This record gives sequence, structure tokens and C-alpha cells, in this order.
Amino acid sequence: MKLLLPMDREDTQEGSLVPIAEAKTWALVDVEEGQVVEVRFFAQKETALEEWPDAVIVPGDYEPVMEFIEQQMMVLVAHMQRSIDDIVEAFLFKELHELAF
Repeated sequence: MKLLLPMDREDTQEGSLVPIAEAKTWALVDVEEGQVVEVRFFAQKETALEEWPDAVIVPGDYEPVMEFIEQQMMVLVAHMQRSIDDIVEAFLFKELHELAF
């Protein structure tokens, strides 16, 4: 499963999930069998989308996500989680919510 996250910096430990409009980089987190296999950062969202992520994770319900939905990507909301580790853990335990319209 590949998760796409808008982040404030290219740092797997100190980076934080931010609104799409504030993203300085995009993290593509590859999760297999409950483990993070790889984290790659992309300067451009379009380049990250070429990797066919399964889901995009955003920090709130009012993010501009139509382009992801049009590409049939799942959009999940991490209301409280901000670090990559916390987001992956919440994803694995199904604590992230699907975007409500």
C-alpha cells in the first residue's frame, strides 16, 4: 500500500503532515505487511502521483482533494496524527477516517 502525504519537510522523524496548500514536499510511504518499507520524498505532487499511490492522507475535511478522487484514490483524514510514524500506525489500526462530503 502506498500512502501519499503532504509534508512540511523532507524528514521522516521531524516532518509533519500539513494542509495541501502548505506542502513543501510530498512523502510517499510504502507499507507492506504492517511495516514501512520505504519513504521517498517528491518536490512535486505530480511526480509522486506517477507512482500510483493507493491513498492520500490529509489533515482535515476541507482539503482540495478532487483530483485524487478523480484518480480513484482513497482520501483519508488524520485529524490528530502529524508524524509519519503516527499516521502509519493509525492507518494500520484503521483509525483514519475517509473524507466526508
